[in-house]
Amino acid sequence: QWQLAESGGGSVQAGGSLILSCSASGDTITSHCMGWFRQIPGTEREWVGNSNPNGGRTYYADSVRGRFTISQDNAGNTVYLQMNSLKFEDTAMYYCAARRPFGTYCGGDPGDYTDWGRGTQVTVSS
Repeated sequence: QWQLAESGGGSVQAGGSLILSCSASGDTITSHCMGWFRQIPGTEREWVGNSNPNGGRTYYADSVRGRFTISQDNAGNTVYLQMNSLKFEDTAMYYCAARRPFGTYCGGDPGDYTDWGRGTQVTVSS
């Protein structure tokens, strides 16, 4: 069983940037779909985006497309979420997650992701 650990969260003013890291140990990110999700207390976990195995294509929710970018350091077994032009509504706990692909499909259903980090808080002040 492998472990995922997020870091890089914090407080930032609207319009600012943060980069989140997801460090993986015990398995390799290249063989998994790597997803980012976020959650506000009392709401369902929301898909932010994901990368396909082997650092393949990336996909994003409409709410973050053009502002957030997922990248990977395969040698370092780390996935990143670069967040630019942050908005108040981006405030949430952010989670890194992994799943084996179904064929070439990854998707954004949190129920399909089998491994999760503990999350890192992002707070954007307006």
